[in-house]
Amino acid sequence: MALGIADIGIGTDTAGSGRVPAALHGIVGIKATLGVIPTHGVVPACVDYDCLTVLAESLDLATKAAAAMAAPDERDPRSRTWPTDVRLAAPAQIRLAVPRPEDLTALCAEYRDAFDATVTDARRSGIEVAEVDISPLLDAATLLYDGALVAERYAAMGKFLETERVGADPTVAAIVASAKKPAAHELVTDLDSLVHTRAYASVLLDGFDGLLLPTTTEHPTIAAVQGDPVGINRRMGTYTNFCNLLDMAAVAVPGATTSEGHPFGVMVVTPGFDDQVAVDIAARLTSVEAPQFVDAGVELAVFGAHLRGQPLHFQLESIGARFSEQVHTSDAYRLMALNTAPPKPGVVRHGPGEGASIVGELFRVSEAGLGRFLAALPAPMTLTSVELSDGRWVVGFGCTQDASADAVDITGFGGWVAYTTS
Repeated sequence: MALGIADIGIGTDTAGSGRVPAALHGIVGIKATLGVIPTHGVVPACVDYDCLTVLAESLDLATKAAAAMAAPDERDPRSRTWPTDVRLAAPAQIRLAVPRPEDLTALCAEYRDAFDATVTDARRSGIEVAEVDISPLLDAATLLYDGALVAERYAAMGKFLETERVGADPTVAAIVASAKKPAAHELVTDLDSLVHTRAYASVLLDGFDGLLLPTTTEHPTIAAVQGDPVGINRRMGTYTNFCNLLDMAAVAVPGATTSEGHPFGVMVVTPGFDDQVAVDIAARLTSVEAPQFVDAGVELAVFGAHLRGQPLHFQLESIGARFSEQVHTSDAYRLMALNTAPPKPGVVRHGPGEGASIVGELFRVSEAGLGRFLAALPAPMTLTSVELSDGRWVVGFGCTQDASADAVDITGFGGWVAYTTS
């Protein structure tokens, strides 16, 4: 893919085996939330933490491929669908967490410089960045190979390797064989540790849209890996190994190149099911248009204070609403300036030809987000079906009939922004 020979690649990614190659080759790797892309047909390694990564040269192509693969599959009992409160967009003002310097000591010197340069570029692009303590996450990462969770590897292929070891990679075979040793109570202890670390991660990222990490620590030679396969692979997974253990999503993209001009990669890591947020942030970091990954939610048309740039737009951002397009109503509506604080318009249906085409914006919001939005909607505003100029009917803003009685008819302006800036 890095050479342009293939369009997409698909790799397994239990610990980072999809994201690390993406970083080393200067391409994109999307590791969705566990279960979003079914693993039916994949030979298991650690079945509860296995997933697939889609790799491609561009974020747009990788996202399209991942979106095509994302769907529940009855053949995979661990497959999942998007929740009803899924966030469908990152906010306009992105806030990222980054590791403290002491959490970056695993990086080789040139990768450390490249990560610092990537963070600097993010700040220059308008992204707010703050340091956080990710050491508990890094501690959790070690459980995948050094803890009792490795028992899942023996459950997956241990008996097979005991009888069919000829041709097996000796390093892999040794890891799997050792996975027979942990006691049941050790596994329970490790699972309890993960529960606590997930809670820590949730608090850690509260107030942030994602966590920006280096994807891997170095780019070793083949000879170096042959000399220390376990040690080097463990080190290279420092920042990837915890993602599936903590049920997080990650998008790997190229960062700033090293001082020698070699590829260097970073990851945007988000809580589970915030995959679209991760894609949007990755797009911002790489200065490309953000592609749509999550196909869910319902359409909502807004015409006044919730438009982009208007004082209540933050309410849409808070539920992860995604802008779709500018729209116009049919000519059955009149626009009224209501007597409210802050000032708001009311869209009132009068009938075909009895009004004018009113300009608005269409967003996609999650079902649960729309429900919360409606529950908090103050009088006299309403949500109802609104007819658009192209014949579509969508959920949109209206107002009660009595509220329009003492309102000012501003239909002639064609829209709220035109009225408020006149």
